[in-house]
Amino acid sequence: MKVSTTLHFNGQCEAAFKLYERRLGAKIEFLLKWGESPAGDQVPPEWRDKVLHARLKLGGADLVGGDVLARDYRQPQGFSVMLAVDDPQNAEQMFAALGDGGSVKLPLQKTFWAPLYGVVVDRYSITWEVNCEAPVIAS
Repeated sequence: MKVSTTLHFNGQCEAAFKLYERRLGAKIEFLLKWGESPAGDQVPPEWRDKVLHARLKLGGADLVGGDVLARDYRQPQGFSVMLAVDDPQNAEQMFAALGDGGSVKLPLQKTFWAPLYGVVVDRYSITWEVNCEAPVIAS
């Protein structure tokens, strides 16, 4: 079994996934627009250029997403996407990239469990946790 997270967007999926690809080192592996699918005639003409289904490879996980019609869209809440990184510089760069145009809920800082941890909501209303994991010290 494989588990992945699906993100719903209000017409901004392609822009979001391109940002994640560019700034997080991810890779868009699949992107299908509404107008390219058999469901294209079920959406308004201005929606046919929006994303029906996309898949992004982010580290060892898939992040799936798509644009849902305004009547079905709900702003994301009750979850976050966790990025666990082992390099403080990468953590800082990812946090800054996600925070650009978004809002910081918890600044990136040292915690009792990690050298760096922070929470940011990106410009697409997706909440991200960036956790820079402490190195494992061999005993």
